[in-house]
Amino acid sequence: MNIIQSYNELISKAKDATVFGTAEGIIHWDMETMMPPGAVEQRSLQLALLTRFHHQMSTDPKIGKLLAAIQENPKYETLGQAKKRNIFLINKIYREQTSLPEKLVAELAKQEAITVNVWKKAKAQKKFSLFKPDLQKLLNLSREAAEILMKVKETKTPYEALIDNFEPKMTVDKITVTFDALQRGLKQLISKIQASSNKPDSAILYCSVPAENQRKIAQLLTKTLGYDTASPAAHGRIDETEHPFTTGYYDDVRITTHYYPNNYASSIFSVLHESGHALYEQNLNPRWKYQPIGSTCSYGVHESQSRFYENVIGRSKEFWTSFMPKLKKVSPSLANVELDKFFRAINKVELSKIRVEADEVTYNLHVIIRFEIERDLFADKIAVNELPEVWNQKYADYLGVKVEDDSEGVMQDTHWASGLYGYFPSYALGNIYSGQITATITKDLPDWRNQLALGKLSPVNDWLKRNIHSQGDLYDPEELIKKATGRNLNSEPYLQYLNEKYRSIYGF
Repeated sequence: MNIIQSYNELISKAKDATVFGTAEGIIHWDMETMMPPGAVEQRSLQLALLTRFHHQMSTDPKIGKLLAAIQENPKYETLGQAKKRNIFLINKIYREQTSLPEKLVAELAKQEAITVNVWKKAKAQKKFSLFKPDLQKLLNLSREAAEILMKVKETKTPYEALIDNFEPKMTVDKITVTFDALQRGLKQLISKIQASSNKPDSAILYCSVPAENQRKIAQLLTKTLGYDTASPAAHGRIDETEHPFTTGYYDDVRITTHYYPNNYASSIFSVLHESGHALYEQNLNPRWKYQPIGSTCSYGVHESQSRFYENVIGRSKEFWTSFMPKLKKVSPSLANVELDKFFRAINKVELSKIRVEADEVTYNLHVIIRFEIERDLFADKIAVNELPEVWNQKYADYLGVKVEDDSEGVMQDTHWASGLYGYFPSYALGNIYSGQITATITKDLPDWRNQLALGKLSPVNDWLKRNIHSQGDLYDPEELIKKATGRNLNSEPYLQYLNEKYRSIYGF
């Protein structure tokens, strides 16, 4: 075989693994949305089997032979950037997956499904003690995998190896320094906000809006953003679940939300957030479909898109200038809502206990708490049975709130039950990236906010598609952000965006 034949065969194997992975994704989606409660044991076995098969596909010895044949070929340097990146990404996955025992991979998948189910029951009963045994089992398995991956990825710590799964080449030291600077800036901003007497009234966000009307609002939001969930040719859909999420690939990208009759804003912002994720997936370069580079860059970059649509667009006065009439049309109970009061209400800042309901300013403190706990948990500075106490103390120290029970405390998120250790930093990194992106869009498209007030999102959508979405996984995240914005990871533009916005709202 010549080098191109070997490359094409390698890509064919990568395509099979990608297609198989999308099927696994639908099984996970069903588990969270449609699966009956009594099916969890059967589903855990299904997931364990699928994960084992996926692992076998990813560790096929033929892949190793093809990689060696390509990389050792004298014509390797003649391959273009895209082909070399594909080879790099396949090699990375192959080395990592071949280092993990198949039995461990299957045990992790099975335990994750079990632990999520136990978490749901324990959260409902507000008892961490019910959750702790299975959490410990999952943590032990995750630590075992992390210690193996640490050697392959050549990271300093097991936890850093897990972070690399979500944010490639990001180090604990860099995150710590960046988050420390972010936290200092946020504390100064929060102090100014708390000292202001010009505080918004958020009462209008808690009037009654029937779930049926909220579903219509959700459809209007996705249509406005350009994420089609309603037409005969739609590649998206909206379903309901406890914890909103997005899953999918190119032609089948699904989002979920929840509808609270007396908190309609919760669904609005979860739909905006998840639509940002969905648009990223659907706007990937179609020429790269089923290739490694035809995937999203990282979870942090993914979060930059969801947070951009949720906050920079969705909490802007310009967006609601054009969208408010549509909102009132499908929800008569909101007919008397005034734009200015609504804008101020959705941007009210207050210290709170629940991450997913947190405002734009304090949200990052929730993430920083989780990052610090994970970092110390994997460094054996915290034991599982100490998690509620450590959690509650950090919430008192960082956010000045008292956690009343484990349901609103250490068990509020699904991530640890799902084995997603190392994921949390991506949220705050995404916010920081979104700040850099916003500054660059404002420079490149000075009139974009005026266009947004007229209901025109295409200039911003096109910029994101051109500079972020269509770039796929051609670059590591920091390199992509630098190419798009001209700066390395830096919290300053994000803090500047927050200060300018909230200065005008709170008048300090």
